[in-house]
Parts: sequence; structure tokens; C-alpha cells
Amino acid sequence: MILLFGLKTVLRPLPGRSATCQSCGLFFHHHLEERSTKFTLFFIPVFTTSRSYRITCSNCGQMSTISSRQKNALAR
Repeated sequence: MILLFGLKTVLRPLPGRSATCQSCGLFFHHHLEERSTKFTLFFIPVFTTSRSYRITCSNCGQMSTISSRQKNALAR
């Protein structure tokens, strides 16, 4: 019997917002992205093993990791 399993990383863009960048100091749009790792069984995602969020400045490209609580505050 052969059992195929593994991990798959999925990137999902989320709605961002305009804010002042901590790196360049300019008021620009920031892109928000969810990165989740899923356990797969026979190439079918079964459950999520980890989840993280990243925010990127569209002007300078500064990328920061944010918590779930900070992501929820940005969504409001």
C-alpha cells in the first residue's frame, strides 16, 4: 500500500490599506498576504498546520510579518 502525503504552502492576497511606511516614511498602499501551510493526503489539503501574515509597502518593498490580531485591526 502506498500512502502519499506532504505539505503545501498557499499564498492568498488580502485587501490592504494605505498607511505610513516605517522604512521609507511615505504614505503609500500596503499589500497584505496570508501564508498558510497545509497538510495534504493524496494531493488533497486535509488541514492547516500553520498560518502567518505579511504586509509589504508598495513603494520601497519593505516586508514585515504581523500577527493575527494586527491583521484583524487592519481589516477594519
